[in-house]
Amino acid sequence: MSTAIDPITFAVLKSAVESIVDDMAYTVMRTARSPIVRDVLDYSTTMCDAEGRILAQAKTVALHLGAVPDAMEALLAHFGDNLAPGDVIIFNDPYDGGMHLPDIFMFKPIFQEERHIGFSVVICHHCDVGGRVPGSNASDSTEIFQEGLRIPPLKLYDRGVRNDTLLNIIAKNVRLPDLVIGDLEAQLATCALGERELLRVVEKYGRAQFETFLADFLDYGERLTRNEIRQWPDGRYEFVDYIDGDGFDESPIPIKVAITVAGDQLDVDFSGSSPQVKGAINSTLSFVKSATYLAVRCVLDSDVPNNSGVYRCIDISAPKGSFLNPEFPAPVAARALTGYRVADTVLGALSKIVPARVAAAGEGGNSVVCLGGYDKETREPFIMVDMINGALGARATKDGIDAITNPSQNMSNMPVEIMESTYPIRIEEYSLRPDSCGAGETRGGLGVIRQYRLLAHDAILQLRADRYDHKPYGLFGGGEAAPSRNLLSSGGSGFELLSSKVTRNVSRGDVIRHEQAGGGGYGDPLARAPEAVLEDVIDGKITAGFARERFRVVVENGAIDEKATAKLRGETEEVLA
Repeated sequence: MSTAIDPITFAVLKSAVESIVDDMAYTVMRTARSPIVRDVLDYSTTMCDAEGRILAQAKTVALHLGAVPDAMEALLAHFGDNLAPGDVIIFNDPYDGGMHLPDIFMFKPIFQEERHIGFSVVICHHCDVGGRVPGSNASDSTEIFQEGLRIPPLKLYDRGVRNDTLLNIIAKNVRLPDLVIGDLEAQLATCALGERELLRVVEKYGRAQFETFLADFLDYGERLTRNEIRQWPDGRYEFVDYIDGDGFDESPIPIKVAITVAGDQLDVDFSGSSPQVKGAINSTLSFVKSATYLAVRCVLDSDVPNNSGVYRCIDISAPKGSFLNPEFPAPVAARALTGYRVADTVLGALSKIVPARVAAAGEGGNSVVCLGGYDKETREPFIMVDMINGALGARATKDGIDAITNPSQNMSNMPVEIMESTYPIRIEEYSLRPDSCGAGETRGGLGVIRQYRLLAHDAILQLRADRYDHKPYGLFGGGEAAPSRNLLSSGGSGFELLSSKVTRNVSRGDVIRHEQAGGGGYGDPLARAPEAVLEDVIDGKITAGFARERFRVVVENGAIDEKATAKLRGETEEVLA
């Protein structure tokens, strides 16, 4: 660390910057208009220096934030020195700095006495940005032009003057302009708060001392990261995971990763992954980088800050034309699914390097249930985008957590009361899914069941799920979790099993049911204490049949049958089969 700044001042400034981005996150939550931002929490806030390097990230959607450096590169390439106090830049184009069209980036350059010192940054997933389907997030789009309004880096405000032309174009091309413009205004208010608070810090400590801190802080993040990687065994570590088709072709789509540890540097190579696909699960390289940074950050010590210093230690590559680095005009609307699986794949490789720090696979990332249409009488549009967060995989010393956000997201399940009061649907079931966990010495978490009944005359249903055929993996002898399922009851008939990715029409009274995968297990299931198995049976998390089959524990009348359990646990695998 530079001798120009003492450790106490360094710690105070570090806490100040990290507090600012958290305050920004709360501001979005309090001011956003749409449920997907306000209640599901699909947004992120961060602060960058004048060169676009991340200084701190709020505890929001982690998968957004690792893509900010590439977005900043696009912004600076467009505007260079043409930035001034009062400017605000927005964009969403995946082929010009963005990730997918619903995620609109907003950047406010921060100036102190005419000197550019940083950026206040907010990313929000907007409820609609136009395109062929409500919500602009379908898995079955086949080119970017179907997915909605593409916004290149443009000034929403130029030296404090609002660009009404840009706002009018946005409002005319989305189905819910009041919510979209309202959420943009929430982003704007949040960027202004970040600007104000950062200027307060700079004015208190002086610009020279603050700029010294910025350099030291990034170096600090790099130094702590390199210190950890240096302790890992050198070598090449590989892992493969799969996505269950793109909605057009049900053939498995491989993600292959090779992590090379060389001293204090990581090389992460996705060569051998699938070529880009017809459906919209292609992912920009920036998003793949973000998922990779996230996975590596998950196994580092908690003292390592979330700043761009960490990224200096990790080189990431994916072949051009692969579905992890697609060529224009490939569709990318459902790219979040691929990001979740990239994180799972990287963590699978990391489990071979630092096994005690990696959990088994979770539910596979959130499942998306979108219902969009128009009120038959008023023709007012509605768009419900429900992102169901499920379960964590088991850890080395603890069970997975039931019905909780994937670490990639830090999002929330939308409250039933919000859904039913806002949209023409009724929630008929919202529960934990028994027996969905993977067995192990520590078991995986339970997934979630949501069941919806449509009350509108008709709607377009979009489902984006996965882990149908390739279940969440267990680690070190732990079992796979249950797969996910989409089901539909139409016209009062029984449920039919749908594919994992669906876009179709539904009518009043139709019932949509999603059963989410659980989390994988960790370690030998026979090493799990029978008393812990009994507790799960009593709690209704697993059935007595599951306890017998997966853990070889016999539960009868709410108690362990000790004799039968001892006999069963003494049998060979061949006898059980």
